[in-house]
Amino acid sequence: MAQVTAADVSKLRKLTGAGMMDCKNALVEADGNIERAIELIRERGKAIANKRADREAGEGVALAKTTADGKRGALIVLNCETDFVAKNENFISLAQQFLEVAIQNNPADLDALKKLTLNGKVIEDIVLEQTGVIGEKLDLSFFDKIEAAQVTAYIHSGNKLATLVGLNKGGIDAQVGKDIAMQITAMNPVSVSEESVPKHIADKELEIGREQARLEGKPENMLDKIAQGKLAKFFKESTLLSQDFIKDGKKTVNLYLKEVDKDLTVTGFVRFSLNL
Repeated sequence: MAQVTAADVSKLRKLTGAGMMDCKNALVEADGNIERAIELIRERGKAIANKRADREAGEGVALAKTTADGKRGALIVLNCETDFVAKNENFISLAQQFLEVAIQNNPADLDALKKLTLNGKVIEDIVLEQTGVIGEKLDLSFFDKIEAAQVTAYIHSGNKLATLVGLNKGGIDAQVGKDIAMQITAMNPVSVSEESVPKHIADKELEIGREQARLEGKPENMLDKIAQGKLAKFFKESTLLSQDFIKDGKKTVNLYLKEVDKDLTVTGFVRFSLNL
């Protein structure tokens, strides 16, 4: 049996992030072979992941960031099982590193992000390894991005809610982008404008409006008109540009933007919330 040295244990710990005893045990089992020891730690992660497959990984962090030129932003969510792990500096750092990979490489989607590498290792393998290290089910569950003339990223306190918003013009005061990102964070709109509301959502609201009116005993021939009125209210309250601006309820978000620049508008946004 090969002798396991403190230097070997330290090297394996640096490569995997696993605890000292986990690294020592893996090296003993691997007869001192570093590569085999890494595989054993990864296999332990798979075993824990399989064992905890039915567990709810509902905690975690939602993080967002933009490129240096502010023209592209990415948002990722890394889940774990407990708030204790979600607040751990190493866990948050891992999520930040995944986000940086997304920013630097601009993957097409979540699956593409998982196939990218960080420090020479594939991200989905790192997630498995860290599942073994931490002992909780981890899941890189969400990734989205926005490209626009100017993109703002906003992370709500506690890393539980993150937002990206794109503006159609560059060179706009950064506070404007932050104001709109905070609006989205607070008011959770379904889309930018009435025109961009998905048809199935509008149809569902009409159906709900008709049923509410029917339950209220309204005449059958009035149901459609009443439902249209409720839909108009929904558009006002649930589409970003039509919402009352949270910093000044006397104006809409659209009016606020026009006061900054008559041609300024929002091209799109991404919002993700954990347990909120």
